[in-house]
Amino acid sequence: MTEQATSKVAMDKIVSLCRRRGFIFPSSEIYGGLSSCWDYGPLGVELKRNVREAWWRMMVQERDDMVGIETSILMHPQVWVASGHVKAFHDPLVECKCCHVRWRGDEIQTAACPTCGGELTAPQQFNLMFKTFMGPVEDHASVTYLRPETAQGMFVNFENVVNTTRRRLPFGIAQMGKSFRNEITTGNFIFRSREFEQMEIEYFVKPGTEQKWFEYWLEERFNWYVRLGIKKEHLKLREHCKEELAHYARGCFDVNYLFPMGWAELEGIASRGDYDLKQHSTCSGKGLDYLDEETKERYVPYVIEPSAGVDRSVLAFLCDAYDEDIAEGEQRVVLRFHPLLAPVKVAILPLSKKEHLAALTKEVYADLRKSIVVQYDDTQSIGRRYRRQDEIGTPFCVTVDFQSLEDKTVTIRERDRMDQIRVPIAELKKTLQAKLSGEDFLVLPPGGKFWKTAEITEKQSVKGA
Repeated sequence: MTEQATSKVAMDKIVSLCRRRGFIFPSSEIYGGLSSCWDYGPLGVELKRNVREAWWRMMVQERDDMVGIETSILMHPQVWVASGHVKAFHDPLVECKCCHVRWRGDEIQTAACPTCGGELTAPQQFNLMFKTFMGPVEDHASVTYLRPETAQGMFVNFENVVNTTRRRLPFGIAQMGKSFRNEITTGNFIFRSREFEQMEIEYFVKPGTEQKWFEYWLEERFNWYVRLGIKKEHLKLREHCKEELAHYARGCFDVNYLFPMGWAELEGIASRGDYDLKQHSTCSGKGLDYLDEETKERYVPYVIEPSAGVDRSVLAFLCDAYDEDIAEGEQRVVLRFHPLLAPVKVAILPLSKKEHLAALTKEVYADLRKSIVVQYDDTQSIGRRYRRQDEIGTPFCVTVDFQSLEDKTVTIRERDRMDQIRVPIAELKKTLQAKLSGEDFLVLPPGGKFWKTAEITEKQSVKGA
């Protein structure tokens, strides 16, 4: 995959599908919308929840060196002084003197306004944090901020976590939650917005071991996307040059994905050293060092930080799953989601609306919905219903037909190969649960062969990606 490679799908197709099928809507749309703010619809909220749950399960629940935390969006304003955000969290801002459109100065390649060709002002530094006030009086003493990242909540709780969980290094603290940045330039759908959700880990290690753990987390996080169905050739690691590094970083890589607008950051993995804990220790007067029980020495741990965006991950999974092919002589749009991510796992479809058949179908639906996310659909022809489910990424459709009334069997139709098998209703739930586990689910990349998701191992090499 070269730098000139392009995505197989245009962004306008993704936006159209999301609007048409209820994944994502413009926020406050009946009032004309609010720039770069988005609402997740019935299918979008399920997809987003599945992405979060897959991250939490694999990064927290399946590990014995990780604990979770959920910290407040509003924090003491001194947190952001200590972290450097008040002083250094800026982007260069330029404004057109004619049309007054504002741009990030580092994204403008010409001396003229990209919109109207007018003269641009000299760059000025613009702080990206949203400022607000606590209490009834809006004065300097009541100023606080909406957090621009979730990381600081984990750093200031380091001592609390160590004392209450008795964790020993190396261990990590994980958090998911909303963050807010007053971005100058937004766009590319949900790729960059002012309100977004993060999935972050602060992994604390003994000084001297940070490079080993840095390399470990580069591989671990790269493979997480591959395990959930993103094609490896659509991912690559990009190392930050010295001029790009944040003031706290000793090293940083981005996991880049081939979005419709080109290669762009999906996740950052940074080696932060001991900057954050030392800053908060100095500014708060509270010691945040660590007592090594084995060596009896005290030191401030170093930190490796994998930081992913939920919304960007949702967009990447949507783009990578999108495909168009020919099914039964008709062109179809299909989202080839990994079953763990699919918003709807199974569609229940009666072949006819006739009373006896509908009654049996609703019995099957009522039983499955207790443990599987299912959708009941009885409108239009069975072919149209299959296409509708393909377009929203449903892995399996269960059809209840007139034979079902006689022998209590149903047909399971698989999304990608469109194979159909007949199973007894009594075995239906167990059969579907086995298939939805992902262990025997077959994914068909466009123009490629089927492979089992179980064949993607956790330690797949990412060198050269």
